[in-house]
Amino acid sequence: MLDRNEFRERLRDTGRYASALAKWLLLSVAVGGLCGVVGAVFHLSVHYAAETRGAYPWLLWCLPLAGLAIVGAYRLMGTEGMGTNDIIDAVHEDKRLPILLLPSIFLGTLLTHLCGGSAGREGAALQIGGTIGQRVGRILRLDDQDLRVATLSGMAACFSALFGTPLTAVIFAVMGISIGTLYHTALVPCLMSALAAFGVSLALGVEPTRFTVAVPDIAAGTFLRVLLLSVLFALVSILFCNFIHLTEHWMQRRIGNPWLRAAAGGLAIIALTYLAGTRDYNGAGMEIITAAVERGTAHPAAFLLKLLFTAVTLAAGFKGGEVVPSFFVGATFGCVAAPLLGLPAGFGAALGLVAVFCGVTNCPVASVFLSVELFGAEGLWYFALACGISYMLSGYSGLYSSQTILYSKLKAQYINIHVNSHPAAPEKSQKEPETAERT
Repeated sequence: MLDRNEFRERLRDTGRYASALAKWLLLSVAVGGLCGVVGAVFHLSVHYAAETRGAYPWLLWCLPLAGLAIVGAYRLMGTEGMGTNDIIDAVHEDKRLPILLLPSIFLGTLLTHLCGGSAGREGAALQIGGTIGQRVGRILRLDDQDLRVATLSGMAACFSALFGTPLTAVIFAVMGISIGTLYHTALVPCLMSALAAFGVSLALGVEPTRFTVAVPDIAAGTFLRVLLLSVLFALVSILFCNFIHLTEHWMQRRIGNPWLRAAAGGLAIIALTYLAGTRDYNGAGMEIITAAVERGTAHPAAFLLKLLFTAVTLAAGFKGGEVVPSFFVGATFGCVAAPLLGLPAGFGAALGLVAVFCGVTNCPVASVFLSVELFGAEGLWYFALACGISYMLSGYSGLYSSQTILYSKLKAQYINIHVNSHPAAPEKSQKEPETAERT
């Protein structure tokens, strides 16, 4: 039998939980709805830009001018040098995100796709969503900790709206900022905002990304082949990240002026396009990914050419993202490499898409969810194995240097390093704080 004081305390606890749920429901609906609308408009705009580029091939020659326009827009709006790493820092350090980052990345990505730069969309999605989430949180006068959760909710919502993968978006947000921990408090807000954004985007005509792939029957020999192929995927993911970063550093050293760098990068993409003799490597390249997964066809050098086009595009200052290009690289490489190991080409492409994404983002759980949302649950064990191997063997390379990896990939040790800052070998364990970094 509870006495009066215990009853009052439990009643207050119930009120606190109810208040938290109501707060996050309000924020999630607001953030999810806004991100759903903006994400749908962004998706449809990029799609229209790609169709326009296909109808008017001469737009490729406007790429240097588009680069100059992007540099000018970022300078005018005071968002020079900002990108996805700043969104991650907003969660780690409560960094304030200027609202003008939203139109900057929207316009920059649109111009990049319209004129033939090689880039994706997820970088824009994370930046747009994170900016919206933080702005709504500030309007609602949330405190420092809750603002970080609001930022994560926006990231999940816009990612979900663009790709139609709400579960992947949620897990990527709550587990992809600090690898090795889970932002439990953000789980429900991110889930509600991602589902809300997904529903809005569907209503506005955005079709979710889905593929049809034939999966082999469960067999020990197939598992062994998948394991061997996954080792190659890990190596491809290391190549992808290092080449992207090295190209960026090289161009910044060689051409310090951002205006000249953008113009030179645009001219380089024009030259590469004509040297390649095809426009398959301009834009996002979703049609090439579809051909690799569903028809099992890909040019043997497609993954290398796409990597080169993407590295030059992003290093020159054009906008978009690296994730869709990583899909392209993984799918086309897997399509070519799988038959050499006795696996179906389309199945290898699907494995490569997911495993290379895992290696470059260091997000194995999100990658497993991605395989389910893109390809269905059939073959889940194969995809999980590929993600696990790719995550382990890709080391500490990654696309986003602001990501932290809290635990070693080799031992149960707390290391707390940033991605791309490799620990000394052998790895030395740091003292794990009594209260780890968990929201």
